[in-house]
Amino acid sequence: MQSLTRQTIKIFWQHAKRYTWMPYVIFFGMAGVTLMRNIPPLLYRRVIDLLASAPVPNAVKTAIGLITLAFTLNIIRIIVWRGLNFINNFFQARVMADLMQTCYEHLQKHSIGFFNSNFIGSLVTKVKRFERAFEQLSDQAFTQMGRSAVDVVVIVVILFWRSLLFGFLMLGWVITYVGIVYLFARYRFPYDTRRAATDSETTGQLADTMTNNFNIKIFSGYIFEFKRFKKVIENQFRARKKSYNIGTFSELFQGLYMITLEFGMLYFVINLWQKGLATVGDIALIQAYLFRVFDQLWDTGKYIRLIYEAIADANEMTEILIAEHEIQDSKNAKVLRVKKGAIEFQNVNFGYHEGLEILSNFNLSIKPGERVALVGPSGGGKSTIVKLILRFYDIQGGQINIDSQDITSVTQDSLRENIAFVPQDPILFHRSLFDNIRYAKPKASDQEVIEAARLAHADEFISKLTHGYNTFTGERGIKLSGGERQRVAIARAILKNAPILVLDEATSSLDSESEYLIQDALKNLMRGHTTIVIAHRLSTIMQMDRIVVIEGGHILEEGKHKELVKAKDGTYQRLWNIQAGGFAG
Repeated sequence: MQSLTRQTIKIFWQHAKRYTWMPYVIFFGMAGVTLMRNIPPLLYRRVIDLLASAPVPNAVKTAIGLITLAFTLNIIRIIVWRGLNFINNFFQARVMADLMQTCYEHLQKHSIGFFNSNFIGSLVTKVKRFERAFEQLSDQAFTQMGRSAVDVVVIVVILFWRSLLFGFLMLGWVITYVGIVYLFARYRFPYDTRRAATDSETTGQLADTMTNNFNIKIFSGYIFEFKRFKKVIENQFRARKKSYNIGTFSELFQGLYMITLEFGMLYFVINLWQKGLATVGDIALIQAYLFRVFDQLWDTGKYIRLIYEAIADANEMTEILIAEHEIQDSKNAKVLRVKKGAIEFQNVNFGYHEGLEILSNFNLSIKPGERVALVGPSGGGKSTIVKLILRFYDIQGGQINIDSQDITSVTQDSLRENIAFVPQDPILFHRSLFDNIRYAKPKASDQEVIEAARLAHADEFISKLTHGYNTFTGERGIKLSGGERQRVAIARAILKNAPILVLDEATSSLDSESEYLIQDALKNLMRGHTTIVIAHRLSTIMQMDRIVVIEGGHILEEGKHKELVKAKDGTYQRLWNIQAGGFAG
């Protein structure tokens, strides 16, 4: 845990030191302002002594001069402090924006597997808490505690000047008080960490059930989900209560300890006054400084608690930031150059989980411009092959080449720029249809976007929408039907015009009429492009150059449709007969 905390502080400092002069100006400016704040009580002490003693010449004039000086110092202090606030406002906001950018960039470079293993809602919460934690640490540790420390040091020095007894009494009390408050905060830290974890768990659960509200409805899962969520909430409640209770005990101690000091200091100063060793002004000075110290140290306990809470909140995101990305470009990665589009799997081994291989010594060669269909039972490895080509996962053995270039030796961006991928369930941004289609080619003109949509037969439904291509699609494209989302995805692929085309059940959500129309578009799109098609509906891949039947991570059969359908007791023939029988029935 301490190692993680050091990493958090290190990350914060790496971002803050880009604007080094600002923290120093704020700190030393704050120290100067705090020093000025402690001078007026000394001036007021002198005023009280002047007015309380026997009449002396020019006493009133001197007293007015002293309070005028105090007034001037306070005016200067307020102006300087507000100026420092403006600098701090820029500093904090700038660093928080930089931290948010760092989190965003790091998260986006994580693999598909990482996002499959984490709740998106929890990730968003961790990023926001990480950003706010810097603000909290900057406010509490840097500004508030720094100001409190300077305040207390100045007061202790002044008390030593007035009386060694007062100085030692105050110094010993401050050290003991801060030490015990710190121990309370350290004791509370694991519970704050647990509280932060339960907050993330609650957020993730909430986001998951909101996303799956449709499933909850169709399966009447309200009662089950209510009970499940209540259990998570109860865990959060217990973690919060424990953390808050420790804070309450800490504040109880603080209050009792402060009352003891106040009584002791005033008792001693009154006795000294009785002996003629202190003035009425000294009594007023002690009382003023006691209130100042109480105010600063009471808040110091709160500052320490807030610092630990902020660190606990930030550490969850730090753990993600220091974790290496699962899929990384090699140090000398080059840009992939695709001239022909040949793809070759050489003795590839891969499994999502250790000890559970999906592909074992898998070999497959696809010629430039060849149209290859991958078919077979579910779980056989078809989609895995596509994910490996796109390098969503790294293989555990063997090699995958595109035009004789190992895909692990080229940059991920250049690899994916040369592949147009149409997934089975396309996910769209909550942006306009123009933006969603143009995402495949950011510099494409409106006319190019519309032409791609026309070829994908997406223009037919888009043109009927009230706002046409400026229509927003909703989160994940929820405002469009499955078939409409697939047409948009196909339009993207047409616009991208990459040398390699991958279609994963690209027409599965289309009605028969739309599928017939899009088959024409896909024929044009495939022409001259190396194409891989995953299909369960065998009627859609009859015209492919080669059909590869995969089961259990191995190639069982390959050939054209006419050849495979005649193979006696073949897997493809069996699948075809099942589907043809279904069609006939």
